[in-house]
Amino acid sequence: MECKLAVSMMHDYLDDDLPEQQQRDLKEHLLSCPECRAQFKELEQTDMLLFSLMHQSPVASDELVGRIMGALPPSKKERRVITWIRRHPALTAASVFLLVMLMSSVTFLKQDGQLVVKGSDLDQVVIQGNTVIVPSGKRVSGDLTVENGKTQVYGEVNGNVTVIDGSLYQASTAHISGQVKSIDQALSWIWYKVTNMFSDVAYR
Repeated sequence: MECKLAVSMMHDYLDDDLPEQQQRDLKEHLLSCPECRAQFKELEQTDMLLFSLMHQSPVASDELVGRIMGALPPSKKERRVITWIRRHPALTAASVFLLVMLMSSVTFLKQDGQLVVKGSDLDQVVIQGNTVIVPSGKRVSGDLTVENGKTQVYGEVNGNVTVIDGSLYQASTAHISGQVKSIDQALSWIWYKVTNMFSDVAYR
């Protein structure tokens, strides 16, 4: 066994992560190589010092312990996580995306119920309190989205009408050329945001 390989196996041996055959090979090498044996003893003493510091009343400063811990190589578990992230970038990105969507849904659920009106032709609508009205004889060109309010359509909407956490009334004179969506639950809201995001990306 080469000394370089022996040194790389010492940490795993002290962490009891080395297979039995490799443990035997390392022990044989340490018996025949005084330099590696001396290095192993130093490493073993450092390991014992750290163990004693962590399992008895602290006698060293936090700064010293931090410096010692910072000098040690990353643990096997940390290396596994980093390796997994590097090998699966798409899954990592999807996980981060889902986390962001969940956080935004929590923010949405904690909103104070303030009325939000979105659209490209809002001068054609009338807002009274928490009610958004498309009057008879008026035409909204494009989509209309109303959050946390009532929507009353008497005129025309040349696009989709989406009502989030509210109600929709369509008079007999109303004409909506697109789809009518009513979203009342958090999961439906998340799905709506995801599909809208992908459709925005597709049309850019």
